Amino acid sequence: MIGRNLQGFRERAAEAVFLRNRKASPKTPTPGLSEDALRGLKDLEARIPPPDAEPVPAYSRGYQPRARLSPEHTAGGGLVTDQDGERRPHYWGHRERLRTRFLKGGHEPMPEYEILELMLFNAIPRIDVKPLAKRLLAAFGDLNGVIAASEQRILQVEGATERVYYHLRLMEAFAHRMGQAKVLKRDVVSSWDDLVTYCRTIMAHRDTEQFRVLYLDRKNVLIADEAQGKGTVDHVPVYPREVAKRSLELNASSIILVHNHPSGDPTPSPEDIEMTGRIQMACSAIGIEVHDHIIVGKDRETSFQSDGLL
Repeated sequence: MIGRNLQGFRERAAEAVFLRNRKASPKTPTPGLSEDALRGLKDLEARIPPPDAEPVPAYSRGYQPRARLSPEHTAGGGLVTDQDGERRPHYWGHRERLRTRFLKGGHEPMPEYEILELMLFNAIPRIDVKPLAKRLLAAFGDLNGVIAASEQRILQVEGATERVYYHLRLMEAFAHRMGQAKVLKRDVVSSWDDLVTYCRTIMAHRDTEQFRVLYLDRKNVLIADEAQGKGTVDHVPVYPREVAKRSLELNASSIILVHNHPSGDPTPSPEDIEMTGRIQMACSAIGIEVHDHIIVGKDRETSFQSDGLL
């Protein structure tokens, strides 16, 4: 295809050179070709490689499809001979064995890369996905980091596809819904640990800041959890007036503010403290209490209420 395109370019360029070299009279310009068109063809001619040049792609992807049954490409284990005398890759039947072990023994004794493998079975058929699972964990640290990673970063890992990203988002959705079910429509004071666990699940491993507002009724029952804004790696825009307005719309009596620090350190910044004060002022004017502000880090959280900042 590239060769045919280049040949067409060369033919058009040769025609342009021929037309340009004709000493046409100014009174009888070349039909159908303006001076601008001739200049454009001249530029095209200059960019076309010589006929003997061999064009190559500007880059090549690192992940290369391999013949699954080739002895050189069987994931380092070579071919083995089964009881029936057939020679097969060493990982033949690995998927079924891993599924059986998961169903019989549960996920607790299994390393994270095997849990990830089980998901990748659905995303990528008929190849050994263990190397990809280990590459993903090496890139993002742990299973939480893999699930929370953005599409752009996932696709940078060799062997990852859009279908892999889709299944990761699906896993994330299940985790969020399960965590939300433990706190929604319940008294958050009596289930505070569940609330913190939920916040950690949905925010701790994000690579950009997110600000959420949890809306409570008079009995401290969580009636809504909404993302107020998304930002950069170290900033998220928050508008106190919008927080107060939404609290009135939901008929909330109090709110809990939650945001994450992608750096992993949940220590409040001066901007965090100032922003919390402005939201508290806007809400107190309409009789709504700011119950707490939680900053979620990678391994721990900070509570403004517990630290005397609220």
